[in-house]
Amino acid sequence: MLKPIAASIFMALLAISSPALSEGAKPFADHRDIDLLQILPPPPANDSTRTRAELGEVLTWQVTRTPEQAAAAAADAEENIWRFAGVVTHPKFTKENLPKFSAFFDRVFETEGAVVDPAKDVWKRPRPHQLSELVKPAVKISNSGAWPSGHTTVGTLAGIVLSNMLPERRREIMTRAWDYGHNRLVGGIHFASDIEMGRIAGAVIFAAISQRADYKMEYEAAKAELRSVLGM
Repeated sequence: MLKPIAASIFMALLAISSPALSEGAKPFADHRDIDLLQILPPPPANDSTRTRAELGEVLTWQVTRTPEQAAAAAADAEENIWRFAGVVTHPKFTKENLPKFSAFFDRVFETEGAVVDPAKDVWKRPRPHQLSELVKPAVKISNSGAWPSGHTTVGTLAGIVLSNMLPERRREIMTRAWDYGHNRLVGGIHFASDIEMGRIAGAVIFAAISQRADYKMEYEAAKAELRSVLGM
């Protein structure tokens, strides 16, 4: 049985090592700093009861999702902070108006890949369409390892960071972050447990990088720019 999210996050914090990257490296951390192989449990076996049940859930979504839900899932295949524009709801929430904010979140998004991709490559959990030809994803096909969901990881991470910058909209931002991960299930490209692990990974990465001096410096500059441009 997979660990509950709260317990997993607690154990994960104990496994985070000291930062190994030098100042100025593009990601704030990588797999040497945050080893998900030591933090997350391994994925369920392909022939396990859990995986079979999750495959059934994917197929249920496939026949019940609306065209609007499919379109939302397809749009969320894009990975950048601007996917949160719908909850920030300000015309100046753009890359052109927010250069420091944009550069900061570029590093945040790079960090997800630097931490998650090596773990995916080790675990190599197949995606739903790789286990069953009945699965027809509504999103762009990916054949990288499924465990954990990278989109969910970075959506959770970005949501936590952005909600700290805009605490007045924390609930809306974190709801959007949750939906960003959920859309990977709706779109048929991930199992539910991939998404659960992505949410844990996103929280763990935030806990690690938020202690770094370079993160703190760039975060404060990005936050000040964002709040100024939004008139907050």
